[in-house]
Amino acid sequence: MGIFLGNQKKRFHEIIIPREVVEEIIQIARQSHPLEFMAMLEGKISDGILRIEGLVFLPGETSNHSAVMNLFMMPMTTGTVGSVHSHPIPSATPSSEDLYFFSKNGLFHLIIASPYIEESIVGYDTFGDVINYKID
Repeated sequence: MGIFLGNQKKRFHEIIIPREVVEEIIQIARQSHPLEFMAMLEGKISDGILRIEGLVFLPGETSNHSAVMNLFMMPMTTGTVGSVHSHPIPSATPSSEDLYFFSKNGLFHLIIASPYIEESIVGYDTFGDVINYKID
């Protein structure tokens, strides 16, 4: 994996997501189906590792083909580093709208596709390229 520019100009070469956060993403995606859900990923970069710490939910709107958040309502104190959203179809390929959002809102993004299992979660960088992560 390459080196990515992070918050406060810190670099990271590894991404770790706690199992509890992955299980929460799976549960929310299943409960939201057939609608999409969307949240921001909260995390920190330390010692070259981007650690996802949790999810930040903002008001917005969802449908069976899109999800929109009101980013202007995000508290200034959150350490958001990217986003997660679901696709109620068996494809985690980002749409053109997803790619635009990725480019403007963080370093690391997840899409979880139906059937909403650990193996259907794909990570992407700011440019929409697939990026590996570890579940801890």
